Amino acid sequence: MAVGFKVAFFYYQIGHGDFLHSFFSTVSYNLENGKWGSRFPTIMNELYQGTLDKDNVETAIEELKKIQLELQAFSPDKVVWDIDDLSNQPPWGKNISNDITRNFRINNFINMWLIYANNK
Repeated sequence: MAVGFKVAFFYYQIGHGDFLHSFFSTVSYNLENGKWGSRFPTIMNELYQGTLDKDNVETAIEELKKIQLELQAFSPDKVVWDIDDLSNQPPWGKNISNDITRNFRINNFINMWLIYANNK
Protein backbone atom coordinates (compact mmCIF):
# COMPACT_ATOMS: atom_id res chain seq x y z
CA MET A 1 0.00 0.00 0.00
CA ALA A 2 1.28 3.45 -0.88
CA VAL A 3 1.87 5.99 1.87
CA GLY A 4 2.57 9.68 1.77
CA PHE A 5 2.29 13.00 3.51
CA LYS A 6 -0.60 15.41 3.50
CA VAL A 7 0.32 19.08 3.69
CA ALA A 8 -2.66 21.43 3.77
CA PHE A 9 -4.73 20.19 0.81
CA PHE A 10 -1.85 18.50 -1.00
CA TYR A 11 -0.95 14.82 -0.77
CA TYR A 12 2.58 13.74 -1.62
CA GLN A 13 2.85 10.03 -2.29
CA ILE A 14 6.14 8.58 -1.10
CA GLY A 15 5.68 4.95 -2.05
CA HIS A 16 5.21 1.69 -0.20
CA GLY A 17 5.30 1.85 3.59
CA ASP A 18 8.41 -0.35 3.64
CA PHE A 19 10.21 2.20 1.50
CA LEU A 20 9.35 5.05 3.87
CA HIS A 21 10.35 3.00 6.92
CA SER A 22 13.62 2.27 5.13
CA PHE A 23 14.33 6.00 4.89
CA PHE A 24 13.90 6.42 8.64
CA SER A 25 15.87 3.22 9.32
CA THR A 26 18.72 4.42 7.10
CA VAL A 27 18.84 7.78 8.86
CA SER A 28 18.83 6.22 12.31
CA TYR A 29 21.40 3.55 11.53
CA ASN A 30 23.82 5.66 9.49
CA LEU A 31 23.41 9.16 10.93
CA GLU A 32 22.30 8.55 14.51
CA ASN A 33 24.40 5.49 15.36
CA GLY A 34 21.23 3.44 15.73
CA LYS A 35 19.80 5.75 18.40
CA TRP A 36 16.45 6.66 16.85
CA GLY A 37 15.71 10.38 17.14
CA SER A 38 18.94 11.29 18.92
CA ARG A 39 20.06 13.83 16.27
CA PHE A 40 16.88 14.49 14.31
CA PRO A 41 14.07 14.32 16.88
CA THR A 42 11.49 16.28 14.91
CA ILE A 43 11.76 14.09 11.82
CA MET A 44 12.48 10.79 13.50
CA ASN A 45 9.99 11.03 16.37
CA GLU A 46 7.26 13.52 15.54
CA LEU A 47 6.96 13.08 11.77
CA TYR A 48 7.54 9.34 11.93
CA GLN A 49 4.59 9.04 14.29
CA GLY A 50 2.37 10.61 11.62
CA THR A 51 2.07 14.28 12.48
CA LEU A 52 4.18 17.39 12.38
CA ASP A 53 2.98 20.42 14.27
CA LYS A 54 3.08 23.56 12.11
CA ASP A 55 5.28 25.24 14.72
CA ASN A 56 7.95 22.59 14.06
CA VAL A 57 8.05 22.85 10.26
CA GLU A 58 11.14 25.09 10.24
CA THR A 59 12.98 22.70 12.55
CA ALA A 60 11.95 19.76 10.36
CA ILE A 61 13.26 21.54 7.26
CA GLU A 62 16.61 22.19 8.94
CA GLU A 63 16.82 18.56 10.03
CA LEU A 64 15.97 17.38 6.50
CA LYS A 65 18.64 19.61 5.00
CA LYS A 66 21.23 18.09 7.36
CA ILE A 67 19.98 14.60 6.55
CA GLN A 68 20.19 15.30 2.84
CA LEU A 69 23.73 16.64 3.11
CA GLU A 70 24.95 13.79 5.28
CA LEU A 71 23.29 11.02 3.26
CA GLN A 72 25.11 12.23 0.15
CA ALA A 73 28.26 10.72 1.64
CA PHE A 74 26.70 7.25 1.56
CA SER A 75 26.35 4.98 -1.44
CA PRO A 76 23.00 3.26 -2.14
CA ASP A 77 24.34 -0.02 -0.73
CA LYS A 78 24.19 1.58 2.74
CA VAL A 79 20.38 1.61 2.69
CA VAL A 80 18.96 -0.06 5.78
CA TRP A 81 15.68 -1.71 4.88
CA ASP A 82 14.57 -2.34 8.47
CA ILE A 83 16.52 -1.20 11.50
CA ASP A 84 14.61 -3.73 13.64
CA ASP A 85 15.83 -6.60 11.46
CA LEU A 86 19.12 -5.79 9.74
CA SER A 87 19.01 -9.08 7.85
CA ASN A 88 16.12 -7.73 5.74
CA GLN A 89 17.32 -6.45 2.38
CA PRO A 90 15.72 -4.05 -0.10
CA PRO A 91 13.81 -5.75 -2.94
CA TRP A 92 16.70 -5.06 -5.31
CA GLY A 93 19.15 -6.77 -2.96
CA LYS A 94 22.70 -5.93 -3.95
CA ASN A 95 21.75 -5.47 -7.60
CA ILE A 96 21.38 -1.67 -7.55
CA SER A 97 20.25 -0.18 -10.85
CA ASN A 98 22.25 2.69 -12.32
CA ASP A 99 18.94 4.54 -12.53
CA ILE A 100 18.65 4.74 -8.76
CA THR A 101 20.05 7.89 -7.22
CA ARG A 102 20.37 8.29 -3.50
CA ASN A 103 19.03 11.86 -3.50
CA PHE A 104 15.85 11.59 -5.56
CA ARG A 105 13.32 10.82 -2.83
CA ILE A 106 14.90 12.91 -0.10
CA ASN A 107 15.07 15.91 -2.44
CA ASN A 108 11.37 15.55 -3.22
CA PHE A 109 10.62 15.21 0.49
CA ILE A 110 12.60 18.34 1.36
CA ASN A 111 11.05 20.30 -1.49
CA MET A 112 7.60 19.40 -0.18
CA TRP A 113 8.40 20.99 3.18
CA LEU A 114 10.03 24.02 1.59
CA ILE A 115 6.92 24.65 -0.50
CA TYR A 116 4.73 24.33 2.59
CA ALA A 117 6.95 26.64 4.67
CA ASN A 118 6.97 29.31 1.98
CA ASN A 119 3.18 29.23 1.67
CA LYS A 120 2.17 29.21 5.33
